[in-house]
Amino acid sequence: MAIKGLGGFHLACDALNPQAVAELRSCKLRVDKPFALMMPDLETIETHCYLTQDERNLLLSRQRPIVILKRRPESSIAEQVAPRQDTLGVMLPYTPLHYLLFAKPAQDDADGAPWLQLDETPSVLVMTSGNLSEEPIAYENDEARERLASLADAFLMHNRPIHIRCDDSVARVVTVSGKPNLDAIPNKRETPAKKVNLILRRSRGYAPDPIIVGWDSPPLLAVGAELKNAFCLARERYAFLSHHIGDMENYETLQSFESGIRHIERLFRINPVALAYDLHPNYLATRYARERAEHDRLPLVGVQHHHAHIAACMADNGLPADKPVIGIAFDGTGYGEDGAIWGGEILVSDYAGYERIAHLSYTPLPGGDAATRKPARTALAYLWKANLEWDEQLAPVKHLCADERTAIRSQLEHQINAPVTSSMGRLFDAVASICGVRQQVNYEAQAAIELEALVDPQETKAYSMELVKSSNQMLPDNQSLTTSDTVFVISPDKLIEELINDLANHVPVPAIAGRFHNGIAQMVLETCRWIRVNRGINDVVLSGGVWQNITLFEKTIALLNSDRFEVYFHQQVPPNDGGIALGQAAIAAHRLKL
Repeated sequence: MAIKGLGGFHLACDALNPQAVAELRSCKLRVDKPFALMMPDLETIETHCYLTQDERNLLLSRQRPIVILKRRPESSIAEQVAPRQDTLGVMLPYTPLHYLLFAKPAQDDADGAPWLQLDETPSVLVMTSGNLSEEPIAYENDEARERLASLADAFLMHNRPIHIRCDDSVARVVTVSGKPNLDAIPNKRETPAKKVNLILRRSRGYAPDPIIVGWDSPPLLAVGAELKNAFCLARERYAFLSHHIGDMENYETLQSFESGIRHIERLFRINPVALAYDLHPNYLATRYARERAEHDRLPLVGVQHHHAHIAACMADNGLPADKPVIGIAFDGTGYGEDGAIWGGEILVSDYAGYERIAHLSYTPLPGGDAATRKPARTALAYLWKANLEWDEQLAPVKHLCADERTAIRSQLEHQINAPVTSSMGRLFDAVASICGVRQQVNYEAQAAIELEALVDPQETKAYSMELVKSSNQMLPDNQSLTTSDTVFVISPDKLIEELINDLANHVPVPAIAGRFHNGIAQMVLETCRWIRVNRGINDVVLSGGVWQNITLFEKTIALLNSDRFEVYFHQQVPPNDGGIALGQAAIAAHRLKL
């Protein structure tokens, strides 16, 4: 059924019925990506999910987001709701109509009229966005009748118009370990861990509430990035981050983006005097910024993707402009200033500029975008770069036919359609493939998400990563980062070799997944230590989509806190590209003052 909500239509079905969920997946062209659920009350949620007091509070908050919860093994919810995952995204009703969906009425209402009664009122509903995959959510009645006719058997509508479409917000509760109690040294007791809310999609309920920034900004428009787009309008000490627009991959989403900008500009009476944009030349948002700047004769401020990530987290935490930070920007894709695909970046950054201190070593992506859809291809590239054989027993080698492997080897050796990347997201893809977790994906970060779900929380060993000079000379053990113009490379070759040895020795995949996550966290700690020794910087900022990996997030913060770093992470805006426009606005505001 298509149900009209507050910000658009949902497609709903009984979440306990595997056939219904499978049919919805087929109609919506959504193969594996998890569906959101709505349950009537906390008691129902607790029958299907583990629930802490902090998660209760987040579910009951006025924003009513979808909250990511740990699934109970005995839950009767269809496995197809969230295939191969140990979590569920759950929300409570947030309109009167939603409450009526779960009502168990008497035979007659107050006027004596009989209710239209179902055979059985569902206790758990799939409530996913009313659209085909990659399209904007439908929000008008006539539009819904036309666009959702092939997806829904029935429509539940009302005559209250929705002024602008707005998807549900998504959040989760994470644990941030305490710092060592300095008074207790040498016992090194830690202060108690605390729970914080991490927003993964900032939309209905949160947007367009302003974020108060620590500087005065001229009227600005920052257009964001390509994936998970949200734009930002800034004025004085207010930054208005928009609702979730989505992936800017088609004309319909571009129209929604432009409509949203006009709406927020009118709502807050902001007439931009400058525009900020991502450096990637082919992003639709970047093209919009360039065309509008030319039409309105406005200055443009181009912002590097990962600098924007770090600046967004700095602004999120109200950090000052005159204090540089160590920025750990880990994600899947971002346009680098050298034309390569960045994504495993360690920066020294403030709002006005940044230095690229270290990054994951460049690895070719055979086939470009084809490799992002097929982690098996990425895995072979990492093996090739580490001079490791494509053993027939390895999962990615088995998955690809001989002809495809031959073509990939040719692409790698002759650098044909094989752009290089330093992406942390692609390293996660490669590891997931080598472990046999996922060889082909049908939504962003699927391989990494399924790898994280397998992690053994008791595993303490960590794989090794090597810090090398850009000349590929090994850095001596006692040498720290010494010059600001030297870029260091973090090589995963040894990590891949150790992982393959563990597979050959029949180490369980959950242990391997744990050692991989531990190795990444340890690498971050060691690199931050080197920068602190050389540059005297103790503040660490974490941003980028990889930090949605809660296992890595919590492990890394625990290590940094135990070494007395001051760690900052996102709390008001997402760490993924949904928060990047805030960083663009912050950087533009400071550059325009120079």
